[in-house]
Amino acid sequence: MPNTFSLETVPTPALIVDATIVRNNLRRLADYATTHHLKVRPHTKTHKSRFMARLQAEHGASGITVAKFGEAEVMSEVTDDLLLAYPALDPWRARHVAELARRKSIRVAVDSRQAVEALAAEAVNARSKVGILVELDVGLHRTGVQSPQAALELAQLVDRTTGVRLDGLLCYPGHVWNPPDEQQVPLAKVAEQLQETLDLWKKHGLQAEIVSGGSTPTAYQSHLIPQLTEIRPRTYIYNDMNTVRGGYCTLDDCAARILCTVVSNAVPDQVVLDCATKTLTSDLCIPARDAGHGLIVEYAQAKITALSEEHSQVNVSKCDQKPRLGERVTVIPNHICPCVNLQDVAWWREIDSSHLKPIPIDARGKLV
Repeated sequence: MPNTFSLETVPTPALIVDATIVRNNLRRLADYATTHHLKVRPHTKTHKSRFMARLQAEHGASGITVAKFGEAEVMSEVTDDLLLAYPALDPWRARHVAELARRKSIRVAVDSRQAVEALAAEAVNARSKVGILVELDVGLHRTGVQSPQAALELAQLVDRTTGVRLDGLLCYPGHVWNPPDEQQVPLAKVAEQLQETLDLWKKHGLQAEIVSGGSTPTAYQSHLIPQLTEIRPRTYIYNDMNTVRGGYCTLDDCAARILCTVVSNAVPDQVVLDCATKTLTSDLCIPARDAGHGLIVEYAQAKITALSEEHSQVNVSKCDQKPRLGERVTVIPNHICPCVNLQDVAWWREIDSSHLKPIPIDARGKLV
């Protein structure tokens, strides 16, 4: 294979990342956070790339958020400040988190006594200390303790347990998919839950140095939750059709796109692309579940109607001009994060260069 590729020669399907859009997305969030006195601890499970994490650090990120220990290990080469925003209570994870804590500052979000005790025991064995953020469920109903009183009881356990350190409170308003101008009411409810919890902690002599929250859909309304000290958006660096159709960005803000080739037009009013579930995943668009499996930028009237492993079936009956056999087109996926995890590399495109630079997906497949 040649050492360099262009948009015309790179094998498809290929994940193309526009450097200018990425930098614009990072700069915009950094400016917002500075204005509202918030720290940004971006979640790297979108890009899974040290290169991208370093760019985030250059744009003011105070640390890194990860989902799994494998990602933490990869990103520990970029930052000394890590947050594992995922329950780590099994022996393998707890042991490895405790060992990493000997050389890096690492915090873990927890919602159970079992997680606290597992992390504490391993930290004592490793002669390290693991920071703890107590996770409060503010409406998504996925993880997190269910009341301020439960948050207090877990915080008290952390405070009196050797090997762990109470660093604060964490929430994830992932249930808020309202348009930006309609988020005030649901975010006010989140703020109320956080304040009730913080007041209860203070009454019992506990403090939350960190109050961590945020999401991409709510990122630019984070100031409506005044208790927050930091936010953890993830998709904002690339964006996708979820964020576009939700009204949180425009197509011009979508930095990551899948370059595909039309490989068949044998069926009337249909073409087939060389990307499918092994590239786009089968995720539907959350704000528009009948919109198909992503947007073909050059043919907005086309609809990706069905995916198998390697074939995307595209209905082109509403297109004035239909895609040609062998033509290259670009697809903005519904959900970019799992798409990235299916790639070995992303192809970095600078506006002033005809060549694409391969960027390794360093944390690809880090599922534990």
